[in-house]
Amino acid sequence: MGYLTFDFTDSSDGILTLEAMASTREAEHAAVMTEVAQVLAWAQAEFGGRHGAVEEGNAWDDELLVQREAGDWVTVTLTFSASAEFAEAFQAKFGEHDED
Repeated sequence: MGYLTFDFTDSSDGILTLEAMASTREAEHAAVMTEVAQVLAWAQAEFGGRHGAVEEGNAWDDELLVQREAGDWVTVTLTFSASAEFAEAFQAKFGEHDED
């Protein structure tokens, strides 16, 4: 991923939060949305039948927020509520890697 950065948060109720975020100029927004589509396509391919409220036994749920800001900036936040299984697979696929 060239634009999205990821943050992982544990909670006491066993539901994890995975947040992918990018803040770019409008000219780069389409590239950010391509990365969002790639992440969502992976989630659907790997856990598609288990999409929905995690507290009801599903593996993942998501929320996408796009905010247009002053100065031609756009902030995109893709937030997942996730089971431990989904979070582990997500981190294996999209976690930080030492690639130069």
